Amino acid sequence: MVHLGLGAFFQAHQAWYTHTAADAEEWGYAAFGGRSSGRSTVLAEQGGRYTLVVRGPGGDVHQVIGSVVSAHAAADVDAWDRCFTDPAVAVVTSTVTEAGYLMGASGGADLDSPALRSDVDLLRRTVGREGGGSPGEARPVTAPARLVAGLVARRRVDAGPITLVPCDNLSTNGETLRRVLVDVAEAVDPALVDWIGSSVSVVSTVVDRITPRTTDLDRESFRDETGTDDRSLVITEPFHEWILSGAFGAGRPAWESGGARFVHDVEPFERRKLWLLNGAHSLLAYAGSILGHDTVAAAMSDDVVVGWVEEWWDEASRHLDLPAPDLAGYRAALHQRFTNPRIAHHLAQIAADGSQKIPVRILPTMRAERTAGRSGTGAARVIAAWLCHLRGRGAPVSDPRAAALTELAGGQLEAAARRVLAELDPVLAGDEVSVTTVVDCAEELSSDRHRG
Repeated sequence: MVHLGLGAFFQAHQAWYTHTAADAEEWGYAAFGGRSSGRSTVLAEQGGRYTLVVRGPGGDVHQVIGSVVSAHAAADVDAWDRCFTDPAVAVVTSTVTEAGYLMGASGGADLDSPALRSDVDLLRRTVGREGGGSPGEARPVTAPARLVAGLVARRRVDAGPITLVPCDNLSTNGETLRRVLVDVAEAVDPALVDWIGSSVSVVSTVVDRITPRTTDLDRESFRDETGTDDRSLVITEPFHEWILSGAFGAGRPAWESGGARFVHDVEPFERRKLWLLNGAHSLLAYAGSILGHDTVAAAMSDDVVVGWVEEWWDEASRHLDLPAPDLAGYRAALHQRFTNPRIAHHLAQIAADGSQKIPVRILPTMRAERTAGRSGTGAARVIAAWLCHLRGRGAPVSDPRAAALTELAGGQLEAAARRVLAELDPVLAGDEVSVTTVVDCAEELSSDRHRG
């Protein structure tokens, strides 16, 4: 298998599931960095092995994970090509974040993106060459183009079917990835589209395991406790979930032995996770940091914040097509996970890339509440908190569209709210109840009345 987007979540999730699979000895990962080479370099120096610290409220459990056979920097394009031209490679998983898909407004590839446009031009020049290009030649850097480059290489040597398994928090992430790849492939070589249709299967997934960023203190504490200096140490929670739907054309590990579930339709589960967990995370990241909290657990110790989370959950749950007892149990589990004091999940980390996250996590509920004639205050508060975040409150802004969004969010509050809403949904921007509710929530967040 190949993984694109080597990071802590991959190490705590897909690599862990593979390590614990009943047939683990038959499968291994070549893992590639997504944006930088730091993590891959450290992991390669450790032979791909690392310790996963499962941090429960009562203590830690250490697991040495051995499913990563090789770790490569993003720039190691020769290794990337070798993997895709190897018939033994059956599966490609990916964690590139919502922003990494480079989607346009229609949901397909944003071919007007300068980075993606440059990559398409590169692929056009190399697609017909034997070997796919010359050593040292510039290669694609965006995730969609890197995947297409790999598929071009695989088609060239007729290496057989392959399955792509996206593991990001996007609705119908499998279909989203397929649309983006087909758009890029068509722009590069229209004949590639037919080959993708016959040789590439794309599986939709729901993934869940809170994995905070490992700190120097975590590594120092682990070294003091065990005598081992593990520079690729990963911290995670006991809870884990992986739900998959789709066909695997060339086989897969027995992930179900580690608890993965294979279902006919992931949509009810992805909505539950995107809205209840990820939506609450966005609320905590923006509103919680505005109130002075640094981590999820710290924000959940604030009764005001907990009330806002419960209000959001009430609204979102109305529009989820799952039995009420299942939703109640899931909410109770989330509350327990969020309040685990030994998981330092930093709000600034969660706050990144809000322009990609808010549309899929919050807007469906906001629209549904307004259609039902309700104000959607819980959803509006998340949007308002994000607006205040863009105006300089709480966690620092880290977003691919930061410059444009912070400009839209500046100035008089009501006008700013209307401009930001227009970026999210022009219909909501024209709805006076929505605008007023967002402004009211923003004013509440901007006041000092909730500060202890």
